[in-house]
Amino acid sequence: MKKLLVITVFLVATSAFLFGATYRIGLSLSTLNNPFFVTLRDGALQAAAGLGVEVIVADGRDNPAKQLGDIEDFVQQKLDLIVINPTDSDAIVTAVEEANKAGIPVITVDRGANGGMVIAHIASDNVAGGMMAGEYVAMLLDGKGNVVELEGIVGTSAARDRGEGFGAAISKYPDIKIVAKQVANFNRAEGLVVMENILQANPNIDAVFAHNDEMALGAIEAIKAAGLLDKIKVVGFDAVDDAVAAVNAGEMAATVAQQPFVMGQLAVVKAFEYLTTGTIYIPVDLQLVTLK
Repeated sequence: MKKLLVITVFLVATSAFLFGATYRIGLSLSTLNNPFFVTLRDGALQAAAGLGVEVIVADGRDNPAKQLGDIEDFVQQKLDLIVINPTDSDAIVTAVEEANKAGIPVITVDRGANGGMVIAHIASDNVAGGMMAGEYVAMLLDGKGNVVELEGIVGTSAARDRGEGFGAAISKYPDIKIVAKQVANFNRAEGLVVMENILQANPNIDAVFAHNDEMALGAIEAIKAAGLLDKIKVVGFDAVDDAVAAVNAGEMAATVAQQPFVMGQLAVVKAFEYLTTGTIYIPVDLQLVTLK
């Protein structure tokens, strides 16, 4: 991945030299109160610095109305392209359509939009990641036990897809029961409170899958306070630094790794490719066929 990215950046940087273009790109993030999206922003800014383009960052603060206002501001500024990480895949449609009407191309990153015209979507396969987490939980429990699922923000494609993948994996194990499925909005504090309430209602829990690491880390605090850390296995998603440290400390069983820095880089690189060439380059691996 890193080698491919370097080659792509070189190609578009060469295009920039030939076209003599400088662009302004808006980056609307769902929140900067989450290390995952901070890392995504940093990747975008690094790529922008290498390409000589300006990236204007807006923090949606997990508020669809705030994010809509941010994007309306980008449209008023007549930016060349807008990259959106939606707070809500349904609510963001209005903002995407406003950009469309203004003739400003849109790329989504990490979370998709459920409407409007988007020229590219950059994300991990969240369904596959959810399935990976589900299979690992099943292995940890030897195919039987009680599981809690902490869900992300309702309406986001990431929460929907991770839950879909996890459910598909767990459905293959009839002796594993999802005894509680509650929303904690990708938030650590909410993960703590929700897990406390679940444990009070049903302390007989064997594992927790959280749609992101922030919720998983909050759940771990509740589990610690209940004295159940040795009994309950917790699996998160994103592999943020705190989660990796928790895995290394033996407090979290696993986390599904994404590459937010690379997502941010690719979002800007693909934006730049589109602005300079009118197309987006999607490389496909080559194979050498020889006589066997």
